[in-house]
Amino acid sequence: MTANPPTRIAQLRQASVAMLDGLTPAQQRCQSHPELSPMLWHVGHVLFMETYWLAERVFGDTSVTHAWRDLYVPEISAKDERSARLPDAADLRAWASALAEQNDAYWQRANDVDHPLLADGYLAAFVRQHYAQHLETMRLVRAQLALDAHEPVALTMEPAAPDSHFETIAAHSVNIGTDTIDAYDNEQPVFTAYPAPFAIAPHCVTNAQWLGFIESGGYQRREWWDAPGWAWREQAAVEHPQHWQPLAEGWAIAGDEAADTGQQPVHGIGWYEARAYARYAQARLPRELEWEAARRAGVLRDVEQVWEWCADAFYPYPGFRPFPYDGYSMPWFDGAHFVARGASVHSEPEVRRPGFRNFYPPTHRHVHAGLRLARA
Repeated sequence: MTANPPTRIAQLRQASVAMLDGLTPAQQRCQSHPELSPMLWHVGHVLFMETYWLAERVFGDTSVTHAWRDLYVPEISAKDERSARLPDAADLRAWASALAEQNDAYWQRANDVDHPLLADGYLAAFVRQHYAQHLETMRLVRAQLALDAHEPVALTMEPAAPDSHFETIAAHSVNIGTDTIDAYDNEQPVFTAYPAPFAIAPHCVTNAQWLGFIESGGYQRREWWDAPGWAWREQAAVEHPQHWQPLAEGWAIAGDEAADTGQQPVHGIGWYEARAYARYAQARLPRELEWEAARRAGVLRDVEQVWEWCADAFYPYPGFRPFPYDGYSMPWFDGAHFVARGASVHSEPEVRRPGFRNFYPPTHRHVHAGLRLARA
């Protein structure tokens, strides 16, 4: 079996290490958000995992992974304990350079090795996507770090009403999922769905429209929230998207300052907030299968700007089988993680496909997610 050439993997490695650039030693080690690991940890983790799957699983070489397993395997290294155990940036860069040289040699050897993980280029695709997903997370780390240094500037933005134009999708059959070698287990097997007729907004909800929600009492009116969402909102004292800041006159929106900020898709909101907005707008969130059907039909605009919350909890497709290990998807079929589709401005090409499924708890607001509306 053959492995793909490591050129793209080398690019992703370099981009990962470069995430340390421009950060102070304290920022490199800082846990900028309770759900985000320090930047140093992410860089070490992606190099470690490439080495684990290639050197250890394919070639039986544990010389690197044995020494670093208790730091870089997430299940045995608690987020809030990682910072103090991390090497400094100079040592990590040197380690990354040595691992890159070692792994490039293993990728070349893999061209002459018969191993199930290497079949049809599977492992190379898996490693590329792992780098890609962590690069997006590292960009979220930088965004959270930037919030601390943000100088608030009031924006001129008028509130807007919810969308009134929807595209109608007639009843039809559609193949759901991904049948290429880069598909994750939760995208398979591909199956045929028959969604009932529905209508979906061509555009994502904008910042200006979210301001309309706020000014209509969106965070104070209990009737637009379900019970768990309202309890969370009260406990967390949430009154606006995560990176918005109220000023004496207007709002500051960290990282989104632009002439057309009001027309940009809103983000910094969790699933509970998205559901409340949909009720305010006399609409609903699209079901996951509806979103993919509309994406494949070409009616969605603003795609790949923000992850888009869907109505569904994350669930296995009919005939789901875990691969290459049980822990990638199965633990999250728990009813407490909700699907977000599309991609964001922070996403790499490896995850920008119609069948890719992201998933988060309903309280996660740092993941650059927004929404579009649907109706029956």
